[in-house]
Amino acid sequence: MPIKLVDLEPQRRDAILNAALKEFVLQGFDHASTNTIAKEAGISKALMFHYVNSKQELFLFVYDYFTELLNKEYFAKMDFSEKDIFDRLRKSYLLQIDLLKQYPWIVDFDKLSVTTGSDQVNEALAIRAGKKQSYQIFTMIDASKFRDGLNIEKCKQFILWANIGFTNQILDDIKNSQTSELDYQHIIATLDGYFDELRKVFYKPINEQEV
Repeated sequence: MPIKLVDLEPQRRDAILNAALKEFVLQGFDHASTNTIAKEAGISKALMFHYVNSKQELFLFVYDYFTELLNKEYFAKMDFSEKDIFDRLRKSYLLQIDLLKQYPWIVDFDKLSVTTGSDQVNEALAIRAGKKQSYQIFTMIDASKFRDGLNIEKCKQFILWANIGFTNQILDDIKNSQTSELDYQHIIATLDGYFDELRKVFYKPINEQEV
């Protein structure tokens, strides 16, 4: 891991990380431009290559940095003792929103795992793939809250589709806006409103649910 980049003051380090993550997500490793990354980060290309030795080193640094960050600030903080599917989803989105405030392109991190034209990068990604954490958000949920007669697995799929739709819009607004311009309380209230409506569709009335 490039020590010079790790030891940068946070504002400059994050500017480079965000610029690199955005470019690698949008263009892939093969077509990503270090000129674009440097310009987006507000530094010269020569200075950027003072911190890292090559585009490959920068790419793998970005991959490792965000893998570690997601493991620590997202996966480790998910509470799977929570069995209500909507409460679990809410926690997931709140964690994502907290990360998006600092790293607007982090939700697209998985796009860095696609096969590249570089055998060296592909080998490095293959090694790292076994170290990534993952989970199924709909496993071990409380099915007793669902209305009688519903196919729970199909309900999970409907809920997933609904969440993809309205959360993508919220996440796009976050990525494309300045943090200072966003009303996060409004975003959370909007999420809660969606979840309330989904509960009405899929769940039994409160007085019919098992205690």
